[in-house]
Amino acid sequence: MADLPGTDDEPRRITEGYFEREVRLSRSATATFLRDLADQIEAEPRLTISTEEWEIPFEFDEPIEVEVEFVGEKHGQLEVELEFEHSPADDGIDVS
Repeated sequence: MADLPGTDDEPRRITEGYFEREVRLSRSATATFLRDLADQIEAEPRLTISTEEWEIPFEFDEPIEVEVEFVGEKHGQLEVELEFEHSPADDGIDVS
């Protein structure tokens, strides 16, 4: 599970609708989050992103879209975005 800081005791499970949160983390906390995320991506096509307030379980397909955006103006900005497409759970039916 890739955890982000939060405050509540019972996380709200988000499985539909629209949800967006932005958090600001230290370098160390960001590195930990990214390592946890990478471990999940490598292990299986299933992610859980969470805080103490909410959690989002998500099954995904490959390929994973990686977008890199750079703005080199006076106040430079680098954005790295990962996009995962939903993969429905396997219903266990096979055709041989």
